[in-house]
Amino acid sequence: MYFCSGQKDYRKIMKRGLFFVLFLLSLVGWSQVKGRVSDGIQPIAGATVYFPSINKGGVTNLDGVFIFDHLPMGSYTVVISYVGFLPQKKTLTISKAEQDLGEFLLLADSSLEEVIISGNLKPVNRLESTIPVEIYSPEFLQQNPSPNLFEGIQYINGIRPQINCSVCNTGDIHINGLEGPYTFVLIDGMPIVSSLASVYGLNGIPTGMIEKVEIIKGPSGTLYGSQAVGGLINVITKLPEYSPRFFSDIYGTSWQEFNADLGFSGKINEKINSLTGINGFVYDNPIDNNKDNFTDVTQQKRFSLFQKFSWTTNLSRKGSLALRYLYEDRWGGELDWTPANRGGDEIYGESIYTKRFEIIGAQNLSDRWEVQYSYTNHYQDSFYGDMAFQAKERIAFIQGIWRKQIGKHQWLGGLSTRYSWYDDNTPATEILTANNPNFYWLPGIFLEDEITLKERHKLLLGMRLDQHQDHGMIATPRAGYKINFDEQTLLRLNAGTGFRVVNIFTEDHAALTGARDLVIEEDLAPEQSYNINLNFYKKSYTSRGWILGLEAALWHTYFTNQILPDFDTNPNEIRYNNLNGHAVSQGGSLNIEANYGQFRAQIGASVLDVYTRENNQRIRPVFTEKWSMTWAITTPLWNEKLRLDYTGNLYGPMRLPLLGELDPRAEFSPVWSIQNLKFSYQKDNDWNFFVGVKNLLDWTPAKNNPFLIARSEDPFDRNVQFNTNGTIQATADNPYALSFDPTYIYASNQGIRFFIGLNYSLSQ
Repeated sequence: MYFCSGQKDYRKIMKRGLFFVLFLLSLVGWSQVKGRVSDGIQPIAGATVYFPSINKGGVTNLDGVFIFDHLPMGSYTVVISYVGFLPQKKTLTISKAEQDLGEFLLLADSSLEEVIISGNLKPVNRLESTIPVEIYSPEFLQQNPSPNLFEGIQYINGIRPQINCSVCNTGDIHINGLEGPYTFVLIDGMPIVSSLASVYGLNGIPTGMIEKVEIIKGPSGTLYGSQAVGGLINVITKLPEYSPRFFSDIYGTSWQEFNADLGFSGKINEKINSLTGINGFVYDNPIDNNKDNFTDVTQQKRFSLFQKFSWTTNLSRKGSLALRYLYEDRWGGELDWTPANRGGDEIYGESIYTKRFEIIGAQNLSDRWEVQYSYTNHYQDSFYGDMAFQAKERIAFIQGIWRKQIGKHQWLGGLSTRYSWYDDNTPATEILTANNPNFYWLPGIFLEDEITLKERHKLLLGMRLDQHQDHGMIATPRAGYKINFDEQTLLRLNAGTGFRVVNIFTEDHAALTGARDLVIEEDLAPEQSYNINLNFYKKSYTSRGWILGLEAALWHTYFTNQILPDFDTNPNEIRYNNLNGHAVSQGGSLNIEANYGQFRAQIGASVLDVYTRENNQRIRPVFTEKWSMTWAITTPLWNEKLRLDYTGNLYGPMRLPLLGELDPRAEFSPVWSIQNLKFSYQKDNDWNFFVGVKNLLDWTPAKNNPFLIARSEDPFDRNVQFNTNGTIQATADNPYALSFDPTYIYASNQGIRFFIGLNYSLSQ
């Protein structure tokens, strides 16, 4: 009895002592805090809990619980982080001697589960792919609102939209210093933007319909055909079943540009979903800031309708069908040009009407088989001054894909065929003065084997064979090797070949515009390329909640029979022939990503060494920069609803085409930069208002140059005099011996402008 009584007294003393200690802690402002960390299903053991202001941290136990003793009372920011999850940052106030902070829910880092399609023709984890694929979300494209994809991707490292004409403002996409025709553009994995659409197709893709953009730098001919030489851009559109019920993206600029993306989705029945997207863009405000009597930017009216269906069959097989229609009316030229002057020789203008219709579909037939198909009908009616260019193109494509896992071997194979029909009013489709449209079938077969050698090692071997009616059997092999040093560190080595047949008139508008004569010196043989690419990727997580990513790459591409426009041999001509030698494109790039809460930064830099070697001469092609930088930074401001986006690029010098020794324009471009600011306010989960400024530095190619367009005062060369050998003579009216030429352009001539807009999204 005595023992029990003593034990009770002991317990009383301990309780009173603990109460007294806690009372003293409360007087001096100290607290014991605890909390729990989970993923919503189970606790996370080993998660880092860190208080930055007092440099105090710890980890959770097996039950996901953390406890801190003797923590001073007050307001704190606590950062919870764990590998594979997005960090959570929360501001809280500790005011009790014992305080339970509750549960902290961590969400999985989506970047670790980024599903890519382009490198393997199947959905795979980005880090598991042997082929390095970059992924860009709609949020990235919205950091600098753009009316089309052509402008939206200009802040991606190694990607540069090239303006090819000062008057019509057509352009293409350069990857790692290679010309636009080397870039293969797909929509939902289907080759859509090629041939006739290579200089227009990207302008007609509204960003509002994009789920993500996948980019491969380097050859991908094994899966996508021999012409995917420099790299590819795969635009993945939204899935109807996961799209908002209604969304809109509307904005305008101080230059009186207006763009609107509208869309809505819904169920047709229990198995079929529908997504409709409408895009309209209008710019009808001729501006001539450089005072050459020509429009600085092409006037445009564009309308695009996108309709997509997705369904699930009774056998749980998924399928999709997308339809897209595009109409565009653009013109540039002398300020007083009107449609009545179209095709005339009194007032110079370049007028282009484009109509385009696309069908894109896919159907899963089984776990192993899938069929994909597309059809494109493209019509262009255009005048470049008094020269007409009218063209029609029809392309049909179908392929069957087979997948099979056999032990350590992941097989991927397929059969494809492509039908192409093309007709225009140029010598390209004439034989002995008679019209002769080009058409051909291009059947192909491909097979790849991805072999898991060891737990962290993969080997990729692939081969594609295409039967070309003019050039016979075309073989495009590729090989790749990947090693994972750990879950977030890997090295990839890839090599492959490419084969490209060139169509001058559809790929290069320098051949159509201006007064230079077009000279094709020989029957052009196809280009052949050989590429090797080394890629290193590292992702890390810090104890303070930062997610850091580093990607570095080296590449070397060797060309034989390369075809490039020659602006140098004769300043009055653009000459095309096969290179009697070889060409090289090589370089390196570095991308750095940093994420902390709502702060995100992407910074990239590339160094390019591009040249041709012919007759023991090394020449750098025109319109090829020596180096470049890009950045895209997002940061919250005073609160989480207010955000600042800062995007920009910086380019080193590139050689430009001059018209002779007397041409006063600079031979090389200066170091130049386009920078943008955007302020946005998220009212709630549905509404987002934004304002900002484009081209903050007000830079244009016209700066520090006497003119951009040569002989803009005489676009039909009425006062140009030639000597007996066809060379332009210098005269009092033409002291620099020039002819009309708008090809001296490498970036938009559009200066600073302000924008305002709003986004609205209504969830399912």
